[in-house]
Amino acid sequence: MTQKASFLTKLTLGLLIAGSVAACNQDKTTDKAAASTPAAAPAAGAQIVYINQDTLLAKYDYVKDMTTRLQTKGKSAQGDVDARKQAFQREIAEYQKNAATMSAEQRAPIEQRLQRKGQEIQGYEQNATAQFQNTQGEESEKLFDKIADFTKKYAKDKGYKMILTYSRANPTVLYGDASLDVTNDVVKGLNEAYTKDKK
Repeated sequence: MTQKASFLTKLTLGLLIAGSVAACNQDKTTDKAAASTPAAAPAAGAQIVYINQDTLLAKYDYVKDMTTRLQTKGKSAQGDVDARKQAFQREIAEYQKNAATMSAEQRAPIEQRLQRKGQEIQGYEQNATAQFQNTQGEESEKLFDKIADFTKKYAKDKGYKMILTYSRANPTVLYGDASLDVTNDVVKGLNEAYTKDKK
């Protein structure tokens, strides 16, 4: 697995976690995390710093907008699938209500049609799921590129040789001194750049 693919996997997991946290009062969690990690300028001469990915995903405005977009698309797709299933269930119920008074010759074509329709709905649901997963993948790719492009420029401007990421779900960094945490500075820069892009 490439570094980008690995990061995207972690990012997607992080987005799912961030989405869950948002639904369960994200702001309080974020405020506590920020309070427990005081913002400090990196130590003089530091060449390796890190970003707390959980905090970045919770505070980066682009992620918030992206999550809203994905939730809207997901709800719309699910609503469409549910409506088709409900209409199909009504057709089945109607058939079952009348089946006892019908001959075998009358039931056979209706049952075949209902079977075909059930398969079509199943295929439609699978396609809708695949399309949504593709959209998620494209959005995650865009997010990765935005963060990677920004951090590359950020590292060059600050004179850092390496920027690591930390995530509680996938801790590649087990310990980092708070003086090496540049998360708040990076989030501030990302949000400023995103605000300019939106204008």
